[in-house]
Amino acid sequence: MAIPGAKHELETLLGVLLFAVLALTFVLIANEMTEGETHAFDNAIILAMRNPANHADPIGPPSLEVAARDITSLGGQTILTLVTIATVGFLLLSGARSAAVLMVVAVAGGMALLDLLKEMFGRVRPDLIPQSAYELTRSFPSGHSTLSAVTYLTIGALLARVQPRRVLKMYILALAVLVTGLVGLSRVYLGVHWPTDVLAGWCLGSAWATACWFVTARLQRTGQVERTTEG
Repeated sequence: MAIPGAKHELETLLGVLLFAVLALTFVLIANEMTEGETHAFDNAIILAMRNPANHADPIGPPSLEVAARDITSLGGQTILTLVTIATVGFLLLSGARSAAVLMVVAVAGGMALLDLLKEMFGRVRPDLIPQSAYELTRSFPSGHSTLSAVTYLTIGALLARVQPRRVLKMYILALAVLVTGLVGLSRVYLGVHWPTDVLAGWCLGSAWATACWFVTARLQRTGQVERTTEG
């Protein structure tokens, strides 16, 4: 016999645990980076993605670099803003107004937090190799990795929540994780971010998305946010 509220309590516990692990990992990476302990690791990963005879040339055929540029654009603020607007429009048309507001808060809050941390750490972009794309902002944490995690994981969680079949839930979440992962990898491949920038960005963005989703779930249980249909 199921205990009333046991499922929600378990979800809450897992959500808090996941957030704590992601946030702690981010703090540890940031601390190691600040102390210069990640230098050897960052250099080794970046050089492994470059032609040993010419560090300006990423490994693989030219088509791979073109693909990396296409993938990295999925994490740019312009694309993510358009995706967010489309999602918010869908939620509004579906009558989920509070969920639409929370989607805006999640993405806008993630952007604000990212800008604050970039200025606080002030890490310069990789200078070990020529960059394959021109960037103006600071390096740590990776903005593309952070905001991809915030946006795609939040959307993935919203879509998965309305699917009655578990296989569809897993597929949607796996796709969100895959896109987020590829965007981060493309940043290192193109030489515009240190690997630890991306790792920290993944942790930060995932932690923020987890926190926003936790708040949404809590508000749904109290009736302050529209409930979705769950399987």
